[in-house]
Amino acid sequence: MSDARLREQLPHTLKATDFPALGVRYQGKVRDTYRQGDRLVLITTDRLSAFDHVLTTIPFKGDLLNQLAHFWFEKTKHVVKNHVIDMPDPCVTVAKRAEPFPIEFVVRGYITGSLWRDYEAKRDPYELHLPPGVKKDQAFPRPVLTPSTKEQLGKHDEPVSEAEVLRRKLVAPKDWAKAKEAALALFAEGQKQAKARGLILVDTKYEFGLVKGELVLIDEMHTPDSSRYWVASEYAGRFERGEPQKMMDKENIRQWLINERGFSGHGTPPAIPDEVRVELASKYLAAYEQITGKAFDLQVGDVTERVRANLRKAGLI
Repeated sequence: MSDARLREQLPHTLKATDFPALGVRYQGKVRDTYRQGDRLVLITTDRLSAFDHVLTTIPFKGDLLNQLAHFWFEKTKHVVKNHVIDMPDPCVTVAKRAEPFPIEFVVRGYITGSLWRDYEAKRDPYELHLPPGVKKDQAFPRPVLTPSTKEQLGKHDEPVSEAEVLRRKLVAPKDWAKAKEAALALFAEGQKQAKARGLILVDTKYEFGLVKGELVLIDEMHTPDSSRYWVASEYAGRFERGEPQKMMDKENIRQWLINERGFSGHGTPPAIPDEVRVELASKYLAAYEQITGKAFDLQVGDVTERVRANLRKAGLI
């Protein structure tokens, strides 16, 4: 039943927004952010990006990501303050405007993905100095921080070491220390709660900024777009056999692009077939429901008109 609903939603996905009354718009890979004074209105669209390219749209993706981010913001507000003010629509967040750091704080509990590819190629952009003999998907003794620069749309984010961040004065040392501590604490909380739901939070990225000099968590958190999730019960067996882990996140589309289309970010991105869009949506849906323990209401229909109606109801337009 859910796959049928996902297919029905394909023609109604939210590709872009145009609500000038909300303020000045900035279009990111996934979110359209409207600024008016110290208030931001972030609309999480259904756009899918991978390897710094916007590829297509995924049914219900914006709703799933935004609501899951809210779930985690609520669960972790005791760890660090976040920017959320309100959620007037499933894919809309009203937030405090922060002065963002130009860095993504990527925390990893396991060596996989791009970090594994770096290790195999004997690259060490984060100056981790990992020993020889590490295996793919192996857990670190403790999570590691692997920052990247936060570039404008159309440019590639670049891996960078902690020493390089401080040398280039991308973040003040005092703010860096607080943000690093917060990122590791958030990851520990996320791993604990994911484990209770039968999942492994493998790695994730956080973004921080300052509101009146105070550190605040911004953007999104612990979503299948910004995080890797593995099925915990299958980890050990798959690791021992050297098999890929069972994934419930965006890594599915990255692997499809690499393995089925030979695309890893260079050249023109391939078209994404509808069946692949639906399959990824079903993974996001499953992740949402397993993490939150709640069923997601798949209401097929025009997302733009729903958002418009809810923005009016909230007095935002």
